[in-house]
Amino acid sequence: MNPTDFSRKRKQSFSGAILFMINIVTKSLSIEIENFVSYCNNFCSIDPIHLFTKSAFVQYRKKINPKVFRHLSNIIIDEFYTENELSVKLWNGFRLLAVDGSRLTLPRTDELKSYYGETKNQNESGAIQARVSVLYDVLNDYVLDGIMTPLKIGENKLAIDHLKKCAENDLVIYDRGYPGFPLIYELNKKKVDFVIRTKISFNNLTQSFFESGISSKIVEIKSGKKKKFSGLEYTKKSKVKVRLVRVELGNGNIEILITSLLDEVLYKDVVFKDLYFQRWKVETFYDELKNKLKIEYFSGYSRQSILQDFEASLFISNVQSLIVGELNDEIQLDKKDRKYQYKINTALSYGLLKNNVISIFCNQKESEKLVDELKKVFKKYLIPIRPNRQESRNIGKYRRRVKPKVPKNQRDAF
Repeated sequence: MNPTDFSRKRKQSFSGAILFMINIVTKSLSIEIENFVSYCNNFCSIDPIHLFTKSAFVQYRKKINPKVFRHLSNIIIDEFYTENELSVKLWNGFRLLAVDGSRLTLPRTDELKSYYGETKNQNESGAIQARVSVLYDVLNDYVLDGIMTPLKIGENKLAIDHLKKCAENDLVIYDRGYPGFPLIYELNKKKVDFVIRTKISFNNLTQSFFESGISSKIVEIKSGKKKKFSGLEYTKKSKVKVRLVRVELGNGNIEILITSLLDEVLYKDVVFKDLYFQRWKVETFYDELKNKLKIEYFSGYSRQSILQDFEASLFISNVQSLIVGELNDEIQLDKKDRKYQYKINTALSYGLLKNNVISIFCNQKESEKLVDELKKVFKKYLIPIRPNRQESRNIGKYRRRVKPKVPKNQRDAF
């Protein structure tokens, strides 16, 4: 955080603190520290690490900018796209991305309440929550960008912020919470292609298109007349040419998509149902973040600690994708006579990364060998990919859920 931080030799170095924080810290800090020091001194080729107290770690982490984990994640991502060009999965030449938002429930402290605010449900029981949004490569399973903000900042604003990580030959998929002229205008200006699901009642164009019964139509979306345009690049006369596509679902429902893929010959109507379904991978990422990486089991109670844990979790997710992605490709090439295709068990892969991630980054000379050994362990726990599985969604399930209030300094010890 400051130029003088970590300039004096202490029991814990800057790199040691980073290693500790990426080791999926979900238990009591005291137990995590004992485990970390013991593992490093027995299995890692680094200078001996002295046992440090929980209080010392709390002081250390105040000196660490949460952006360090984003920097490390960017290194992995950049190397993946530039040094493994043949391994990068694309859709018709596009890098297929998706944007989605969610909420994280935070510890109850005055600092977090002051910054993020408090939400209340129908029972008037308050919770402190943050809005998070990610830009996700759905074919290669990498988080390209992650943002954590107060709830008062809307998802569309965050979606526009994500565009700094997008480029030409990217195709971004959005659900029906995102359609709006500001986002479409910014995508068009940056020459980033998109597919956005929209409500039938979004505007007169989508309503009349739905009623027409046709499957595809090119229209011009206007900025609207009631909006204030001061400080904006566009005016009330601005418009963007888009294509409306009708998608019929198996249950008889119909969804309308807005897309920049105007060529009706190159991108036929029938491809859009499967294309939009690819967005589901960003939903499963949030399941991993909350239920497998246990992001809401924060290791601290300050805003800086919360951001550190959030950024560290995104980094670990990308490390896991780097290892598992290569391994899943190898598994698909395995021509054994099996009823189903198989993939790595994601939950177990995160569990097995615990401690092993320290070894990979500590033992530079043997890191490739360690990754290969970890892959062999992952392959023991394959699970089948069963096609066409469908379950009805219980949309209100998580809204009604009340998380147990865990007092400070009480955390799982095993």
